[in-house]
Amino acid sequence: MNRVIHPIEQESFRRLRARLDTSALAPLSRAVVERVIHSAADLDYAADLVVAEPDLVRAHAALHAGAPVVVDVEMVAAGITRRDTVCRLRDAVAGPGLTRSAHAVRLAHEQVGPGAVWVIGCAPTALEELLTLDADPALVIGLPVGFVGAAESKAALRASGLPAVSNVSEKGGSAVAAAALNALLYHPISTEEKP
Repeated sequence: MNRVIHPIEQESFRRLRARLDTSALAPLSRAVVERVIHSAADLDYAADLVVAEPDLVRAHAALHAGAPVVVDVEMVAAGITRRDTVCRLRDAVAGPGLTRSAHAVRLAHEQVGPGAVWVIGCAPTALEELLTLDADPALVIGLPVGFVGAAESKAALRASGLPAVSNVSEKGGSAVAAAALNALLYHPISTEEKP
């Protein structure tokens, strides 16, 4: 089913492209960068985001083959429009040296196993916990926000070698994390990806 694009969204992307030339980016990288910028009305994401087209191609194929999507908070889930998600925050409890967000990641990992797409837009501790697990993700969209631990957790994600979308600064949040995932869900399947 083709997605119907509202005229306001079309005009928003037209204005974005009038202010920022993204035409040199590879297709999925361009889709992610533009949708993140669109979600925050923040052109600085063009220089702040870290994406790799090969990671996005593999994640795109995994998503369209039905890979589970795990989110750290319901706000991220609310922004994902074309896929059910797994969020275990309501079931999680904090303990000594363990935040609720980190416990939720453990619970979700037990539920979904390897090959999931992880979308973390709120809690740096969720991303930190994911990096301690043998999650074997299809992709980690690591865009937690905040002045404590956010930039550091994203740097650790990039250093891990896992397939990822991240950014360098403290910026991030539920809306931009969901937008990055939506970009992959909305992008059509190419002939190279079809089974």
